[in-house]
Parts: sequence; C-alpha cells; structure tokens
Amino acid sequence: MVTDAADSPHDASTGGARPPGQENVPAGPPVEQTAQAFAPRYPRPPVTRDEAEWVWRELSVAAMYASTKPEMVRLAVIVGLTRATGARYSDLLRCTVDSLDLGPTGAQAGEGRVVVQHGKHRTVREHRLEPGVVLVLRRWMDVREDLCSELEGSIPRALLLTVHHTHDNGVTVASGLPITKQGLVLSWRRFVQRTNARYGGVRPPLPTRFEQVRRAWHADSEVLGEPLGAAGA
Repeated sequence: MVTDAADSPHDASTGGARPPGQENVPAGPPVEQTAQAFAPRYPRPPVTRDEAEWVWRELSVAAMYASTKPEMVRLAVIVGLTRATGARYSDLLRCTVDSLDLGPTGAQAGEGRVVVQHGKHRTVREHRLEPGVVLVLRRWMDVREDLCSELEGSIPRALLLTVHHTHDNGVTVASGLPITKQGLVLSWRRFVQRTNARYGGVRPPLPTRFEQVRRAWHADSEVLGEPLGAAGA
C-alpha cells in the first residue's frame, strides 16, 4: 500500500501544523530565546546608592590615617575614581600618573581632573574630581613613592601598583610594580571579608564583586547612554 506524503504523520509534524485554535497566532522564537533576549546584562543586582556611599566614606576616611595599610589607601583610590568616572578595573589599569591633574598643592585641596580611556574602544574622557578624591589621590601618591623606593631602574608610570611582595613560580616579586586585574579582584574580596566579619548582623553584607558597587553609581547613566562619570560629577 502506498501512502500519500501529505498523510504521513512525520511529514505533517514537520510541516508546522498548529494546535486547534492557534492557526492564526503568529509564530515566534522559542520561549528560551525570548527569555535570554530580555535577561539583564548583569544578573547580580547592584547595592543601593547609600550602601555604595558608605563604602566610599569608610575607605576615604581610613586612607588619611598614617597607620592605614597601603592596600586600603589603594582601595580608596579605586572606589573614589570609580565613583567619579564610572571606570571599570580595565579602565583604571590603563591610568597613569600622567592621567591626573590634582591642582595646586596647599592646605586645602581643590578640584582635580583625570583622563580615562573607557571600554574596549578606549574612548578618552576627562572627568572632574571632587576635593575628597583629590585628597585620597595625594595620599596615595605619597604611599606610591614609598612602594617604589626599593625598585631599581625607572619607576613605573602606572597609577595602581602592588603593595605586597608576591611570589611567581618560586621567584619573589617586589612591591611597587603595576598590579593586574586579578590583583584588584583579590584585594576587594579581602576587604569585603574583613568588613562583613566586622559588621555582621549590623549592616547588609557587601558583595564580593566590585561591579555591583560600581553600578550603584553609574547603572542609570549607562542605560540612558550618558557619558560615564555623570553620577559622580
């Protein structure tokens, strides 16, 4: 017996037959693809603006004490620059001491400027730095000079440097060298672990990803396509 191809159950199923009552419903992408299309770019939500400001105050105040460890001063610089410019780790790692204009020295710090190359296209933008950030940066420049005092040869121009002697395949690497992105990630996590242990049960725990803090200041600007740094200006 020969069966007509149109009567074949296999061919009918591959022909796009619709269930009764849905013949006129327009075809669309699978549910999984639709969900992915509307999924947020950053699945982890940012902290609140108040929480991000608390982090900045905590670090900026601590950075001005002579007894504060260099790592905390460097963290204050990272948070202050991120708050003012919206820069990510990769953007900050491209900053050099020549990117800064901290204004005239004096008893009271005024405003400053910083030039940041943003994103993979390295879009150059100049951002205003409020006096509090300028104070922290000047403090870091003093710490940075001490870190580089034991280096031989020329001093690195990178703004952010290592603050500890590290080990690479059994070889001791001196402090005062340009830090890597992984070094910044680990430094933030150490701060989060100490802070969460100190304020456990008193404050909400800080996230281990610094991006969730950065976006508390600049998520709206990025969505609207505004220049980064508008939230901190």
